[in-house]
Amino acid sequence: MAGKHSRTRIFSSPAGIVATAAVGVALAVGGTVGAVQLVSGPDQSGQAALDLTPTTAASSLTPSSPAPSVSVSPSVTASPSPTRSQQAASRSKDRTASPKPKPKPTPTAKKTTVAAKVLESGSCGASFYSDGQLTANGESFNPDALTAAHKTLPFNTKVRVTNPANGKSVTVRINDRGPFIDGRCLDLSRAAFASIASVDVGALTVRYEVLG
Repeated sequence: MAGKHSRTRIFSSPAGIVATAAVGVALAVGGTVGAVQLVSGPDQSGQAALDLTPTTAASSLTPSSPAPSVSVSPSVTASPSPTRSQQAASRSKDRTASPKPKPKPTPTAKKTTVAAKVLESGSCGASFYSDGQLTANGESFNPDALTAAHKTLPFNTKVRVTNPANGKSVTVRINDRGPFIDGRCLDLSRAAFASIASVDVGALTVRYEVLG
């Protein structure tokens, strides 16, 4: 706490007055403000009195307005440094790619052979022929095709012909009419007859199956 006191000094020369002024400035800078009073009177000619009276403390010279508040920006927290996995940090280990799943095998559709339905069967004599220009259904006769002639079966009917002597069989398509000899029901083309027996035989008893 700064007290108030009065101090009066008397100087008798102008040099003293200047020195006193310098002391007052030094006191003002150091924190004490003094009032310099020059006193002159009739009985003190040529002398000046210096009154050093501190008025207030140095702190009273500060402005009374409150200091502006300074807002402190929020502190920035550093983001955590990324961590590497053990596999990434290890340079000595070989990195192997994850195995790819094996593709599932595509199921293949199995071809199923449907057995032909037998509509009629029996035994009769069969022969062959190799001459002719047109068949009964209007086709050109081909002795190398697997065809046959029958008296009543519809055209394009499939007939399986088997030689019981050797077990060989052939499937022919009906495209002609015949034979017109008693005891015979089929007249095969030369190629069809040769597939189950020798053409030197000429005729033989066969087993036939009409397929549906």
